[in-house]
This record gives sequence, structure tokens and C-alpha cells, in this order.
Amino acid sequence: MAVVSRCSRAATAATTANATTAPTFAYLIRSLSPFSSSSSTFDPQNDLNNRNKPAVLGTLKRESKGRNVQWVFLGCPGVGKGTYASRLSNLLGVPHISTGDLVRDELASSGPLSSQLKEIVTQGKLVSDEIIIDLLSKRLEAGEAKGESGFILDGFPRTVRQAEILEGVTDIDLVINLKLREEALLAKCLGRRICSECGGNYNVACIDIKAENGRPGMYMAPLPPPPQCASKLITRPDDTEEVVKQRLRIYQAMTRPVEDFYRSRGKLLEFDLPGGIPESWPKLLCALNLEDREDKQFAAA
Repeated sequence: MAVVSRCSRAATAATTANATTAPTFAYLIRSLSPFSSSSSTFDPQNDLNNRNKPAVLGTLKRESKGRNVQWVFLGCPGVGKGTYASRLSNLLGVPHISTGDLVRDELASSGPLSSQLKEIVTQGKLVSDEIIIDLLSKRLEAGEAKGESGFILDGFPRTVRQAEILEGVTDIDLVINLKLREEALLAKCLGRRICSECGGNYNVACIDIKAENGRPGMYMAPLPPPPQCASKLITRPDDTEEVVKQRLRIYQAMTRPVEDFYRSRGKLLEFDLPGGIPESWPKLLCALNLEDREDKQFAAA
């Protein structure tokens, strides 16, 4: 049976008080090793000082065949969900599915939804559950046809109703909630650039927040484009100060309850980003009990 129809059934079931759990997607597989029974917070400054204590999440056995992760990334707009989800996707060999990318692809396609989506996105509003579920269903169905298993979701769910729909069709192993102070978030969003030719994502912002009032400082270097992309950079239409602040307000009102939803189920790992990628990436891997051998080989070279 098509993924679309299964998602539609789950969406209907999520609106009733005692909905019966729907069967899992055919392409989804068993969950990985069990995680802790309550939500966890990883403090990069303190937890790295005691790496021999029992891991928060248990050891991830990447060598086990036929067992791929089913993870979700949460976090405010601009926090870096796509960046870290993409890196973990490459490391673990599972697809990274960004609903933001799905929306942008639909916008670029001039399909039946493009004009409706353009108005929603430029105003900084959330795309409706129905549209997101339709786009995501089509992407999952295409992945199933190609033999994909497991996933790392980025940008979904954004509401409790979406989380309930997702729970109705599969078991999420882990929800990684990325956190970053608001002044850094705003600067990151305003500094984002996209290559109009290759679609590469870059950032021209240099964030240097000084330590004060007991709060640590933070430095995040720019992510400049390669020379061939430097003259082709464009700004996303929704990356204006007014729209970004509106998106953050919407997130506070609508998406924070999703954190509580997964926290109550013992699936939430909260991770405070201590800085840019060079500082945050190894600490995130530590929190997840993972190792990036390529990074280590590069550092040792």
C-alpha cells in the first residue's frame, strides 16, 4: 500500500483521542539499541571531562547489518539542523530528509502548490500539516522504491499533531534537539547564502560573542564558498530580520511543545551548541557515542 495513504490514515487517526497505531512503513526497520528512559541533556563543557562514565545513549553498533537509525532533528530555524543532519547522514549511511528542502524543491518546480507555498514562506509562516505530509509522503515513497532504509528527519515534526502522526506510522529512535543562543541564531540566519548554480549552502556571518555576566563567549567562523561559487551567491527570500524573528516567535509558540512530547517519551537528547562546526561536531559525536574516522585521519595527517 502506498506511503501516501498510510500517512493520510495516520493523520486522520491523530485527530481522535484513542487512535489505533497504524502499521509501520515497509521501508522502516527495527529501532537501534535502546536509549535511556528519560530525556538527556549533553553539556559539552562538563560531559567531555568524564568520557569513561556510562554513555547517555548506550553504544551504537554501526556494524550491525540491517539496522539503520530513525532519528529526528529539532531546533530553532537557523540552528544548524541541516548541517549536522547531513553530516550524520553521510557518516551513518542513511538518507537525510529535510522538509525545508522538499518545500523549496516544490517552489522551484512551478507545480500546483508553488504559488501557495511562496506566500506562506515569504511571510515566515508554517506550512500546513496537510502540505508537509503530502510532500514527505511522496519523498518516503520514492525512497522506498529505491530500497532506502532508515532516515534522519530535519524540519519534521514541527507541531504536536505532526509528531502524533509520525508516531502512528513508525518508532523514532532518538530526537536530537539542537540549541543555540538567540543572538547567534539571528546572525546565522541573516548570513546564510546559497549558490544559485550548484545549490551549496554557505554563511558569510562571523559570530564573535564575548563572555560576560558569567556566560561563556562563542565564536563561529564564516563558512565561505569556494571561488567558483563566490559570485553566484543569493539570499533566501525568508532570511530577512523581520521574517527570521517571526519564525522564531512561531517556533516558541508551536514547536517547543514538540520537545515536551518527545521528552515525555524518553527520546529527547538536548545538545547546546558550544560554537561552530569545528568545536561542535566532535562534541555532538561524543554525545551520540559515534566516531568519525575520516575526521580523525584528517586531523592526524
